[in-house]
Amino acid sequence: MFGFLKDKIKGAIKNVTDRFDKEAEVVETKLPEEPKKEEKIKETKPKETNKEVKQKETKPKEKPRDLVKEVAKEKPNIFGKISQAITTKKISELQYDELFWELEVELLENNVAFEVIEKIKEDLKPKLVDVPISRSKVEETIEESLRDSISELLSFENIDLIKEIKSNKEKPYVITFLGTNGSGKTTTIAKVANYLKNNNISCILAAADTFRAAAIQQLEEHGKKLELKVIKQDYGADPAAVCFDAISHAKSQHIDCVLIDTSGRLHSNKDLMRELEKIIRIAKPNLKVLVAESITGNDAVEQALQFNESIGLDSVILTKSDIDEKGGTIISFSYMTKKPILFLGIGQNYNDLKVPEKKEILKTLGF
Repeated sequence: MFGFLKDKIKGAIKNVTDRFDKEAEVVETKLPEEPKKEEKIKETKPKETNKEVKQKETKPKEKPRDLVKEVAKEKPNIFGKISQAITTKKISELQYDELFWELEVELLENNVAFEVIEKIKEDLKPKLVDVPISRSKVEETIEESLRDSISELLSFENIDLIKEIKSNKEKPYVITFLGTNGSGKTTTIAKVANYLKNNNISCILAAADTFRAAAIQQLEEHGKKLELKVIKQDYGADPAAVCFDAISHAKSQHIDCVLIDTSGRLHSNKDLMRELEKIIRIAKPNLKVLVAESITGNDAVEQALQFNESIGLDSVILTKSDIDEKGGTIISFSYMTKKPILFLGIGQNYNDLKVPEKKEILKTLGF
């Protein structure tokens, strides 16, 4: 996961370091001047006695070798001066923009949003522009800045779904799943149902995607495998009515949670978005979750922004994260939408659902 992005970032950092070494301005690093010795006040010494003169004459003279050592101690090392001058460099803001361009292109090509790249660029600037820096530390400086920026971008708070459901005062806890066709919504609902079941939380499934008969059948198949009840109506029925029936059944049976599957829709389809607004009014969900493919990159971010504008999102589940080599979506998502990532889909099995952890994501990216 994210291996391609990791390699590209490392390569871009190496290229920036090499160009910095060639194009940066050499800065003379001056050694601090030695403090001037205070002039001693001349004192009138009393005349020496004959005895003191004789003792002074008999005192052994200092060896020349000792004098050389003393001079060497006081004299600054000329090679140290040269070393400091040739390894300390700095670049201007114009040079920085040119150097950053290559890294910027790599990030753009790997689905990192432009706004996120601008933030990374601004974070790195004060650490490189007009700052004397050793050539050997350029690469380290860039890596540290990128790690800090990406860590801040991934500063979403995870939702403890089990705790949320168990602490809910009124049963059932209702979760509505939204998204476009083909995003893996129905399979993801089955994974979440399995996750809840493994944590001793009872749930039922609501087949509110009544536009496709195949969607109802698919959810029923998952229900049979997981031994969970599926509330459904006929193909073409009012999806809001299905939600009402499912919640009513859950209340009567003291079931902890209702998972609602909705039909796939584009945020630009006004009729379907109005229908979704009706489902939200009837179901009054505790959690509205967008299911999006991480491999679609900035399209997933745009979907989230549009769905959030229409009905208000609470979180997202990014599917196909196991085959997302670019990795830019997860970096961009929380910064752009300010919404937490509930789970990452990492395979086709029911257990292939993972709570995202910042430390692990940074490690995957090579930081």
